[in-house]
Amino acid sequence: MHPDADPKLAWPHAPLHRLGTHGIYFVTAATYLKEHHFRSPDRLTVLHRGLLKVCADSGWRLEAWAVFSNHYHFVAESPPTAENLPDLLGSLHEKTAKWVNKLDNTPGRKVWHNYRETLLTFERSYIARLNYTHQNAVKHGLVSKASDYPWCSAAWFERHTSKPMIESIYRFKTQRIQVPDGYEVHTDW
Repeated sequence: MHPDADPKLAWPHAPLHRLGTHGIYFVTAATYLKEHHFRSPDRLTVLHRGLLKVCADSGWRLEAWAVFSNHYHFVAESPPTAENLPDLLGSLHEKTAKWVNKLDNTPGRKVWHNYRETLLTFERSYIARLNYTHQNAVKHGLVSKASDYPWCSAAWFERHTSKPMIESIYRFKTQRIQVPDGYEVHTDW
């Protein structure tokens, strides 16, 4: 029996992806074995630019994002259904893996591992994940002010959002949200 046939059964090797619904999603993807394949400003810039491009090309409207040496997060509104998310991420992962493997002279090396997505159905959960994503570089100790990290949305968000909205979102507590983010990021950026 295929795990999708019975919703009580979970696939043991990967998160279950239920993408038929339009909505706002929180997505996290990680490199294989949490390796720091994107550990320089040039590499982070290529991954960051690639994420923004594939989301735009696939009809996903980004609201928050953060890109690191071994993982990334984003919050985005899907097109009419979210069914193209695997293709979007597959394209990003394939292109960036080939590029970074060429740089490292390691053709065929596995670069990306898996991803998780969560459909955000409650406003509090949505706002908490927006704040979490904007502030993730601070959480990882890379900067003291999120807008100083060039590969996240905090500076963009602060330029395009009203001060009361920024303050409201940044005050929102994130301690209770369940985000698998046990990544040690590379600090050379």
